[in-house]
Amino acid sequence: MSDAIRREQQLRKLSKFLALLLRHHPMRFPIKMDAQGFARLDEVMHMVQRLPNFRWVTRADVDAVLEMPGRQRFEVVARGTSLHIRALYGHTALRPEYERITPPTMLYHGTAPEMLEAIRRDGIQSMERQYVHLTPDPETARRVALRHSADPVILKVHAHAAHTEGQAFYRPTGEIYLTEHVPPAFIEEM
Repeated sequence: MSDAIRREQQLRKLSKFLALLLRHHPMRFPIKMDAQGFARLDEVMHMVQRLPNFRWVTRADVDAVLEMPGRQRFEVVARGTSLHIRALYGHTALRPEYERITPPTMLYHGTAPEMLEAIRRDGIQSMERQYVHLTPDPETARRVALRHSADPVILKVHAHAAHTEGQAFYRPTGEIYLTEHVPPAFIEEM
């Protein structure tokens, strides 16, 4: 195995662990996290480096995870005299608040075909996550949905129309939009 492949595997492993820690199970680890999902980076690093599978992790490795291609999953910000890290979206354990935005006219959501009947009836629900995830790119919606179905269905969400009717939208990253629920009236099958 080449060094480049080994490095990529290490960074993916670290990214998945940070997602577990910062999105899904922060209560399982000895770190303090605020209501917006921020934890002190030095505390996270110290805790991660104490784990047998992650003794190798350095700040440069965390920075490399932040720069991985694809969707931006984490952010590091300065707060006072220390740096803090958080997952940008996908939380199941807490519900960060984001600034409301005006969405583009159309956003997209990929789903498994067996979910269509429920979506037609109830709209797109956040399920086990805190928000529904949408993207301005139908191909990105398809790629994400491929994790759940070999033959995903892509839905158009008339986001601006929903926003005009009072639906709140948020944008934690350039290619991810969030909302609490998409009513059936604003969904169109492609």
